[in-house]
Amino acid sequence: MDKLFAWQQEVGQKLMRNHEFRCHALLLKGKKGIGKFTFARFLAKSLLCMQPDVDNAACDKCASCGWFEQHTHPNFALVIPQALSAALGNHTEYVDNSAREEADGPTVSDKTKKKPGQQIGVDQIRKLNDLVYLSGHQDGYKIVLIYPAEAMNAAAANALLKKLEEPPEKTFFILVSHQPRRLLATVRSRCQQINMPIPDADTAVRWLKQQANDSNAAQNMPALLAMAGYAPLSALSFQENIKQHQQFIEQISAVQQFDPLALAELLQNQDLTMTVDWLQKWCYDLASCQATGKVRYHPHLAGRIGAMCQQISQQACLAFINFLNVRQPLSRHPVNGRLFLEEILINYGKLIVSSSCTPDFV
Repeated sequence: MDKLFAWQQEVGQKLMRNHEFRCHALLLKGKKGIGKFTFARFLAKSLLCMQPDVDNAACDKCASCGWFEQHTHPNFALVIPQALSAALGNHTEYVDNSAREEADGPTVSDKTKKKPGQQIGVDQIRKLNDLVYLSGHQDGYKIVLIYPAEAMNAAAANALLKKLEEPPEKTFFILVSHQPRRLLATVRSRCQQINMPIPDADTAVRWLKQQANDSNAAQNMPALLAMAGYAPLSALSFQENIKQHQQFIEQISAVQQFDPLALAELLQNQDLTMTVDWLQKWCYDLASCQATGKVRYHPHLAGRIGAMCQQISQQACLAFINFLNVRQPLSRHPVNGRLFLEEILINYGKLIVSSSCTPDFV
């Protein structure tokens, strides 16, 4: 089982042993960035393998393994939002064509629509009918992998539910979810739910250092891991934005020089969801430092955070965190980035200049 991450070995061995699944659908759930999708692909490839090894893992030698790696396996379907297709290699035919057309270039009239490709649509689930209801190639397993499952809109989830309620023979569904509570309860109830393991900090740092290109990068891994919420794969990808994040922290921690309008202009073309996430983690650390004296996401900046939280009303900090929680879902919609950030950062400015009063966040 050396193809799994070290922290997945135990759960992998349990699932692969004799392929003893309690039902026809698995729900792999856990925080983002811990390798759930990699695990799901490993499981699917192993189930489709013609000559699995003694641990029931894929052999990487047979025709089935070759088809799987070339994204042409006739018994496998990967269902993802269009927005993820490029990042994952665009190896599925079940991406909604309408979403692809919108992604190629929205017109002026499209500005009021949702961001293209952020959801899994009902047409993508309906296109699975031939795979699900017809006999598979060489009468083998047919596997559908849906990632992330919570990206299904209501119509798509209900269409999937019909397939889960009356599962065809030799058809297996693997759902991967970062936020399983966003799934229909009826969908969750028809799946064998697996809590995917999170590595401890030492294991995660050790793995990250193995991926580092040089000694300087390796030294930064503990801080990267903390800023990524202790999810190792998220920490690895976080390196791409580390300079922007450092500039962001310098701006929001400079109380006297803080300029919300200038910062909104600087960040307007950056991914809004990521920016709000950065601010949420920063404010969480402010609140945590006030309440417990501990800092979770920015331990290397504990001194700066400690100094700031002494000047901030705890009640105001908690109110602003709630304000961000409400605004976060809106960041995934086609809003005006600059105006969206101006509202958030102006309210953040109220927070860091408050002492005993609680700003009226709207």
